[in-house]
Amino acid sequence: MGRILVGTCSWTDPALVSSGWYPPGRRDAAGRLQYYAEQFPLVEVDATYYGLPRERNSGLWVERTPNGFRFDVKAFSLLTGHRTRAAALPADLREAHARDAAEPGLLDEVWQRFATALEPLRRAGRLGTVLFQFPPWFTPGARAEAVLQQCAQRTEGWPVAVEFRHPEWWRAERRAASSQLLARLGMSAVAVDMAQSVPDAVPPVTAVTTPRLAVARFHGRSKSWGTGNKEDRFRHTYTTDELAEWLPRLHSMAGRCDELHVLFNNCCADAAVRAAQSMRQLLTPRPGP
Repeated sequence: MGRILVGTCSWTDPALVSSGWYPPGRRDAAGRLQYYAEQFPLVEVDATYYGLPRERNSGLWVERTPNGFRFDVKAFSLLTGHRTRAAALPADLREAHARDAAEPGLLDEVWQRFATALEPLRRAGRLGTVLFQFPPWFTPGARAEAVLQQCAQRTEGWPVAVEFRHPEWWRAERRAASSQLLARLGMSAVAVDMAQSVPDAVPPVTAVTTPRLAVARFHGRSKSWGTGNKEDRFRHTYTTDELAEWLPRLHSMAGRCDELHVLFNNCCADAAVRAAQSMRQLLTPRPGP
């Protein structure tokens, strides 16, 4: 049975910071991360999707967390084909972005800076995985497979996880092909929990495609997924029954890999940290009579 680490998809989300979860005296940048790392062994860095990370910040994250703590880092939006504002780039790269966001020279430089920024985490053994979350328009086919192949080449030697937002990847008829593709590329598949009643819902497939790591991300079960604002999309309080129904799936995933990361993305107020705490309790073996 692999090690199961549970955490949330941010420790800096404004809704969490203003919820009162962080105690007085622990609400500055250093205090928040140190307090979070006392509660959980894992966190996802989502700010790196919105802007390139900095090597200095990665070094500070290492300093503020204990040995064994893991950071799963979300890939910058330009690297997964999402629309990216020029303002999200360093000033010296904005002119190239204005000319052509897909310019090879620009992409090469962004990849290089992203990799360099993560080096402190890698050297310290704190980098859990780099999460490539591909957009809903990233559909199965030869073009997508070529993108994944290029991504694998760019990230050789990195731990990589892939989340597909288009449900076709995990439909029953092509599930095996998607799993085989990721396994061939050495990429971990991401299982997702979300409302299944919304259009284009991704099914909760729990494929394990690398022996090193598997990932499950819980997005909440809001019926406003894909239509409302951020709070509407992620507003959900998981019940004990909703979490418990995942226990057999998570144990099965952990039985097929060395480490399983379970992350909660229902980031409204303190809903994600409360769900993560509940899931950790459910996953903790109870002593026998």
